[in-house]
Amino acid sequence: MADPRLPADLEVTLLGGPLRYTRGQVEELSGIDDDHARRIWQALGFPTPPDEEIAFTDGDVDSLREIKELLDHDLVDEDLVLQLSRAVGQTMGRLASWLGDVWLRRLSEQLPADEPITPDAVVAALAATEELRAPFERLMLHGWRRQLTAAGLRAAASTAAASADPVAGVAHLAVGFADVVSFTRMSRRMDGDALAAFVERFESVASEIVAELGGRMVKTLGDEVLFTASDAVAAAEIGLRIAERCEEDPDFPRVRVGLAYGEVLPRLGDVFGTPVNLAARLTATAYPGSVLIDGALAAELDASEVDASGAFDITPLRPRPLQGLGRVRPRLLARASSEQSPRRGNSRDPRSRRANTVRSRNLPPTH
Repeated sequence: MADPRLPADLEVTLLGGPLRYTRGQVEELSGIDDDHARRIWQALGFPTPPDEEIAFTDGDVDSLREIKELLDHDLVDEDLVLQLSRAVGQTMGRLASWLGDVWLRRLSEQLPADEPITPDAVVAALAATEELRAPFERLMLHGWRRQLTAAGLRAAASTAAASADPVAGVAHLAVGFADVVSFTRMSRRMDGDALAAFVERFESVASEIVAELGGRMVKTLGDEVLFTASDAVAAAEIGLRIAERCEEDPDFPRVRVGLAYGEVLPRLGDVFGTPVNLAARLTATAYPGSVLIDGALAAELDASEVDASGAFDITPLRPRPLQGLGRVRPRLLARASSEQSPRRGNSRDPRSRRANTVRSRNLPPTH
């Protein structure tokens, strides 16, 4: 809903037209019944306004009419509409907040250091977004099409590869978490702007690494990212690159990474299953700068052609209890130097020395 304190002309600009209908009028014009319309608004993330409040535009009527037409399709029912509405509401809400934060930061950079951002300045900034609306909407639509295509290809590949339930789309995937070390303590020493820049830096770099290696960023949680990869070697490389980034980039935080492989259920943009829980537990038990993997991913790496020459150094560690999973034997993943024999550390390689240090902290290896 639009903020009633905004000027009327700005409201028209942002919403594409003036507020002119009550909830009952919108429902009557669109042909959507009261209960379903109310659930759609709530799924989009908005409270249901009082019956007598004028809170809707012609665009709202058109949207509900299109939903009414969609419901005539054999593949669409009310539950599907609500699920998609919830996805749109959450995604667009975050996107709008993100854009607003970026836009306000840029506005603050244009003002004198001692001049605060006033409500009038915010209104002016919102009005200026109209100049960017058309190209931004085209970019958003193009990005959506590209992401939809990629999601469709992943779904087709996952269903084809599924062994447990092809209809449900259960697939074999590597799942990884990367978690910032001592984030709570660091965040207490930062002001709002510094913390936002820190989180943005971590998420953007991690996202670039995941995308570059063909993985998928499932979600970001401020101090943690969750990603997947269909290829075990790609997942291992993603984990190592994120863990190593702080050595070459002083602005990137130290992280710890956990990776697991197995049957995963992709649903509503998220992923579920034992590998997800296992990767999270491995991350929590890993030491700063280390990458811990489970036995299934280690077996996949052993069987891969890429690692036939010993591209990775995988060291079994002592079994340890992980919450909800029983006793698990983690493996420490590190790079193998070109000067070393497969699976053996090389003290002359700095990265191998770091791996040896982390290995000694992550409990003694079992021979």
